Amino acid sequence: MTQFIDRRLNGKNKSTVNRQRFIRRNKEQIKKSVSEAVKQRSITNTQTGEDIAIPSKDLNEPVFHQGKGGVKERVHPGNDQFTTGDRIDRPPAGGGGSGSGKGDASQDGEGQDDFTFQISKDEYLDILFEDLALPNLQKNQINKITEWESHRAGYQTSGVPGNLAIVRSLQQSLARRTAMSASKRRKIAELESILDDISMSEPARPLEEKQIKLEIEELRQKIARVPFIDTFDLRFKNYERRPIPSSQAVMFCLMDVSGSMDQATKDIAKRFYVLLYLFLTRTYQNVEVIFIRHHTQAKEVDEHEFFYSQETGGTIVSSALKMMSDIIKDRFPTNEWNIYAAQASDGDNWADDSPRCKEQLEKQILPYCQYYSYIEITQRSHQTLWCEYEKIAEHADNFAMKNIRSVEDIFQIFRELFQKQTS
Repeated sequence: MTQFIDRRLNGKNKSTVNRQRFIRRNKEQIKKSVSEAVKQRSITNTQTGEDIAIPSKDLNEPVFHQGKGGVKERVHPGNDQFTTGDRIDRPPAGGGGSGSGKGDASQDGEGQDDFTFQISKDEYLDILFEDLALPNLQKNQINKITEWESHRAGYQTSGVPGNLAIVRSLQQSLARRTAMSASKRRKIAELESILDDISMSEPARPLEEKQIKLEIEELRQKIARVPFIDTFDLRFKNYERRPIPSSQAVMFCLMDVSGSMDQATKDIAKRFYVLLYLFLTRTYQNVEVIFIRHHTQAKEVDEHEFFYSQETGGTIVSSALKMMSDIIKDRFPTNEWNIYAAQASDGDNWADDSPRCKEQLEKQILPYCQYYSYIEITQRSHQTLWCEYEKIAEHADNFAMKNIRSVEDIFQIFRELFQKQTS
């Protein structure tokens, strides 16, 4: 029987196979830690992995060992309180060696911290978005921008001084000088051998010896006249441009910031946006994020102002939809960008504005949008905006809406929106 052992090492010189096996065995605990870590991240923070803590008791493995046998007697010097057969009570909780922390001390007076290890960025995203997929990806397959990237492609005999390959040029120079002087050096070696024979022979032959020395000197002068570097030796680094097809997407974040949206509601929306951004980066190489907040008027802002500013007054949702439509027309051509949008609201809107929102979505946004998700963060009964959006959801396959009541619902709702479609 032939066995193949994979001994590839990761960055910290640990077996990749063992690491993958460990992640599979503790997947439930890791997924729980990953879902909790989402709320601590910025929307565009996807450059790092995550520290995962697993209780030590969950890492115990069954082992086979030989049991203790026989009768043993131990003598403890200095014992003046106990005799054979006495029983020693365990120290009470909260004192006598148990420590001041929560819980009882272990029998041997020692404890174990949780086992902590770090998963990489790719492992983090694989676990977070397992069994999820972006819907309506047909547009992603055709809307691609051809970018160009320079690659090294050997050397060439001409080029700009900045691309001069010094080491390669010196190698060419050495090869040329060796080839041009090799025959002369061989001739010098032969003449020197003859000169040694003449100097050792009798009688002396000074004229012949002088002639050979002159010939050797002439050959050495010819070798010295070979130039050290020549334009023929110069080599320049050659670069060629290769096309790289890359897809890109823009993510619109729309949120109501009127007086009815408290900070807790905004935090729930932020966690949903974090999940969406992370998910998009799994599919697209370049993801732009546009933040649009609105009350009675819409405004494009940065991330900090988007989540932490608060306004007073009423709510007109159509102002945000109109701004999104204008931004798409001005900055994100639909033949070059894949467009996603997520709208968060507590459901409040002027009654006469909700039909206008429905019309704008159907005619100005959804025809150019890959996917539009609306989440309503409220525990109250739904109002006119939800009712109008329900009419869109009945026939639009790139529109989805969900109701989030608490923080615990976020990840489950996200999975329902982006679960893989089975045939």
